[in-house]
Amino acid sequence: MESWSRIPTMKYRRWTNPGASGDRSDEDYTDNEICVIASARVDPEGIKSASRTGFHQTEETFTVDDALEAFGFGKFQWKMSVLTGLSWIGDAMEMMILSILGPQLHCEWRLPSYQVALITSVVFVGMAIGSTVLGNVSDIYGRKAGLKISMFWVLFYGLLSAFAPVYGWLLILRGLVGFGLGGAPQSVTLYSEFLPVKSRGFSVILLAVFWALGSVFTVLLALVTMPTLGWRWLLGLSTIPMAITICLFSWLPESPRFHVLTGKTDKAMATFARIAKENGKAMPQGKLVIYKQAGHRPIKTLFTSRYWRTTLLLWCIWFAYAFTYYGIVLLTTELYQAGHSCEGTQGGKIEPSCRLECKYLTIADYKDLLWTTTAEFPGILVILLVIDRIGRKKSLALCFFMFSLSMLPIYACIGRTAVTICIFIARAFISGGYQVAYVYTSEVFPTEIRALAIGTSGTMSKVGALVTPFVAQVLLRTSVYGTLSLYCAFSLLGGIASLILPIETVGKGLQESSLDKDSGDETTTRTSKSNDTAEECEPGVSSSG
Repeated sequence: MESWSRIPTMKYRRWTNPGASGDRSDEDYTDNEICVIASARVDPEGIKSASRTGFHQTEETFTVDDALEAFGFGKFQWKMSVLTGLSWIGDAMEMMILSILGPQLHCEWRLPSYQVALITSVVFVGMAIGSTVLGNVSDIYGRKAGLKISMFWVLFYGLLSAFAPVYGWLLILRGLVGFGLGGAPQSVTLYSEFLPVKSRGFSVILLAVFWALGSVFTVLLALVTMPTLGWRWLLGLSTIPMAITICLFSWLPESPRFHVLTGKTDKAMATFARIAKENGKAMPQGKLVIYKQAGHRPIKTLFTSRYWRTTLLLWCIWFAYAFTYYGIVLLTTELYQAGHSCEGTQGGKIEPSCRLECKYLTIADYKDLLWTTTAEFPGILVILLVIDRIGRKKSLALCFFMFSLSMLPIYACIGRTAVTICIFIARAFISGGYQVAYVYTSEVFPTEIRALAIGTSGTMSKVGALVTPFVAQVLLRTSVYGTLSLYCAFSLLGGIASLILPIETVGKGLQESSLDKDSGDETTTRTSKSNDTAEECEPGVSSSG
């Protein structure tokens, strides 16, 4: 009976007619031309019999996806969630500070509105450059390397910016902080490459909880420090999550997908052994399948016939998300400072008596800002419920369209409470949708260009983010209705772009290489404990996998 206890995998090529297709090398076959048969272990006579009938047994193999599916979501992934989540908290805190720092410096340094907007925009300029640069670094040298550079960079220049003596130095230092923040999304790239298929959407969206926590911590920290210690302490203390992340980097492993793609199978296997031990699972039997990377993949790879449409649509989607998300964050403080929409606007304008007139944020402003920030938690819950049910594309579109609907009541003459409710709903959906964009982008591109794809998409998002301060903080003073219309229009365009994306990725495994055209499809292996085969195929040449 012992000879029946283990179920090996036998692989062979589907038979083809050489006369019809010509000679084909091993590289010419695609995954859907490989049949995988699982049957009970047979004796040597049985193997000989199988050979005589056209089958040839090969060595057992497994892929990265096979290993991750076998390990499941366990203790190791929970640790990864916390560690990558810490970097997400730090990123969120640096972003949320922008809505608080602007009004404070507007009053303290007597800055005109366009200079206040520049403080925010220069961060996004840095992020736009950093996203592509650090995305390339992550694809060449590893996800961990890109993330480590990002965290050290933000910690160093974040602390320095707290000591900026004048406006010019603050702009330079905050721009350098932005460059480092451009690499923060690589935490999502790294995290997603450790997840089994069924857990990926849920788990990546769950990272948004850390973003929401970071935003809430920033408001609470500002509530405590701004009235007494000032904005410099706020900037300095906001770097604490980055410092904690750096201290825990020694535990963080490199992506096994990256190791496999770069030929470092021994390191990938060591990582698998570590995951198996922490999750209490057995290591897969057999030999790890190697995927070859065809050298460094330049940015033009994103515009091959296979990817160009997806790339352009995703760039539009990321631009729209950043433009609307950071817009609603900045609009929150601006609309609160304007007072009641009927009293604070005249003919659709917010008209200060002097161009340098300012208002410090009050305790009431901070409390309302805190309420609207907590909107990200129910937004995450909604997305968790729908992302695997209706798919990634429809989830993206839903968030955009609900944002537009939530903004419509602000056109009317409504009070502060009603404005707070509208902003709450709008921010809930747009923040949830932003996380879906991370999930989709990480799934639709192969490992060899995944970090680059997220990096370039991040660059486009930062272009939208650097434009939005001039809308939310400058145009708003000229036309409230024009400002709201711009945000609604870009949100609607983002929703349409989401619906016409060519690929739905829900339920699909991650691709390893663009050379493997079908590896993104979800693969299932049927097993049987009898001599019956699980699938019927024409006999042909055996494959080593």
